[in-house]
Amino acid sequence: MDNAPLIEAKVNELVELLRKNPPNIEQAIQIKGKINEALDNASVPKSLEAFRELDTVTNRLELMDDLELLLSQHQLDNTTAKKYLIQEKINKGLIIIIGIVMMLLGLGMIIMPAPPNFEMFTLFYFNPNDGVTIMDVLSLLIVLTGIYLFANAIMKKPKS
Repeated sequence: MDNAPLIEAKVNELVELLRKNPPNIEQAIQIKGKINEALDNASVPKSLEAFRELDTVTNRLELMDDLELLLSQHQLDNTTAKKYLIQEKINKGLIIIIGIVMMLLGLGMIIMPAPPNFEMFTLFYFNPNDGVTIMDVLSLLIVLTGIYLFANAIMKKPKS
């Protein structure tokens, strides 16, 4: 049933009546309260109406018992929860892929010969012809960053 034209007519009638006979402050507050309460009650879906009673409970144990009972009786839509979980899995997958690519890139940089301008800065010599260069250190940092991203994405985070 579409009551929009009837509601619109009644609202216009109320506005016209208030213009002709302006209320005092107390009456205006009461009218606003009634209208806001009616709109709040009308906008709450029937499946969530029972959860509104939990706002008045002050004892935490009563609140947990009531919430457990309400959740068992009322099935809530979980499409947003599914979307959130899918998004989290996609994010973890991308971080895992980025970590693997960074590890492979760093190892490739260590294995492949470096340009001569990076090879001339050797930090530690194994022998007169070979040692640890700046390029090796940068490559190692890239590998360690990839390992960190990979391990961080795989490990379970504590629920907050």
